[in-house]
Amino acid sequence: MAKEKPNIILILTDDLGYGDLSCFNPESKIRTEHIDAVAAGGLRNTDCHASSALCTPSRYALLTGRYNWRSRLKSGVLPGQSSPLIEEGRETIGTFLKKQGYRTACVGKWHLGMNWTVKDGYTLPSTYRDPNGDQDKCAAGIDFTAPIADGPNTRGFDYFFGLPASLDQPPFVYIENDHVLTPPDHMTGVRRLDRVGPTQQTEVEYGPAAPDYDPAKVVPDMDAKVLSLVDEYAGKDQPFFIYYPTPAVHGPLLPAPEYQGKSGIGRYGDFVLQVDGFVGKLDEKLREKGIAKDTILIFTSDNGCSGIADFPTLKGLGHNPSFIYRGKKGDIWEGGHRIPFIVRWPGHVPAGVERSQMMCLTDVFATIAEITGFTYGDDAGEDSFSALSIWQGGTEPIREDMIHHSVFNYSLRKGNWKLEFCPGSGGMGPDAKVPAGGIYGDDTPYQLYDLSQDIREQKNLYGLCPEIEKELTERAAAYIKNGRTTPGEPQKNTESADWPGLEWLPR
Repeated sequence: MAKEKPNIILILTDDLGYGDLSCFNPESKIRTEHIDAVAAGGLRNTDCHASSALCTPSRYALLTGRYNWRSRLKSGVLPGQSSPLIEEGRETIGTFLKKQGYRTACVGKWHLGMNWTVKDGYTLPSTYRDPNGDQDKCAAGIDFTAPIADGPNTRGFDYFFGLPASLDQPPFVYIENDHVLTPPDHMTGVRRLDRVGPTQQTEVEYGPAAPDYDPAKVVPDMDAKVLSLVDEYAGKDQPFFIYYPTPAVHGPLLPAPEYQGKSGIGRYGDFVLQVDGFVGKLDEKLREKGIAKDTILIFTSDNGCSGIADFPTLKGLGHNPSFIYRGKKGDIWEGGHRIPFIVRWPGHVPAGVERSQMMCLTDVFATIAEITGFTYGDDAGEDSFSALSIWQGGTEPIREDMIHHSVFNYSLRKGNWKLEFCPGSGGMGPDAKVPAGGIYGDDTPYQLYDLSQDIREQKNLYGLCPEIEKELTERAAAYIKNGRTTPGEPQKNTESADWPGLEWLPR
């Protein structure tokens, strides 16, 4: 089977901006030589997007091929001790590859919830807004010595080693398969911001921690585990899939000693170079094992760069993590969800090719299914279009529209027209313009941009193009109602999918 089906390694970086890689941004102050080398041997897509500008929802969409807002999570991210977000029985890339004989592993940041064993009447929170998210309640209410149910092992992965959530999100423990390696024995705080510039303020996430937990060692530990799995899996008669949602470059910004000061623009740039260094080690390992030609290597990000990177300081040094695009992580603007995407598959994906067809991370699901010959029903991959033709160098579009999601809001893009169903960024900063209750009313001031003329989203054309506005609004309403954007039988959203600003639409 290994000769018939390729190995697949999917690296999902955390909060890496489109403009951070020198192969996407010629003006980048970070020279990502190893990632650039992978891109030179494969294909870069310059119009690829995460389905959300935040990490939990974009991970859900990547693994399921379904827009994240169809799940129970309508805004924000999950807390580390949350219940599972991926619905029981839902097909994922991991589950369908297992069905085809793949050995599957996930290493790194899960952040999709799991069923911890609880005690004393504690209930796992479903969102950050859930009052059970209080960390003192978490420490007292979770039995960290008991097996964990409904984690990565029940969502398609034979093996899991990693964190329940981000570097700065409790509980601060390592998990292997269905158990915590070392249970927490104290409460601690991990700094999210590390004063990388004069505009920053310190923020701390507080929660239960294992006695040996050191956030500075997490990324090196996860990198080493991925390399060891390649050693273990290479040369076997069974193809493998390694999903590596690395905790880098999410805050706190803690580059390893050998990378500190290497970028010349501060800790954020150093952390990006650490990711680049890992890609170089992985590429070397694949060649050493003689499986580089038999392996699909995908490199991408879960959303745009976080404000934790300190944009004002970086821009003052001549580096913009969002490149020419407006916004950052959390925003509905392009900088929130436009991401670097690289795929290398020698002999199948042409080397050194750039493509600019619209693509979403939901499309990875259908693409891998087509490559491996897996067919699935109408109740899976509802928003996933196969991008194999693009990966093979084709120039025809695979989708005519795409829905984007920010912290609080949504947009629909068709071709070059992008209608944003909010008056501001839809994110977490002062530009969000989110009213109390999240509802704007019938006189909602939307935003409409022609990206072919205004890729920086500076000139709002809303109110000047009524036919386009009507078409895009009606499309959005239909996609909510039908539970899918791909051809097939209508499906039900897991929970009501009304969007702020669209409550008035008939459907």
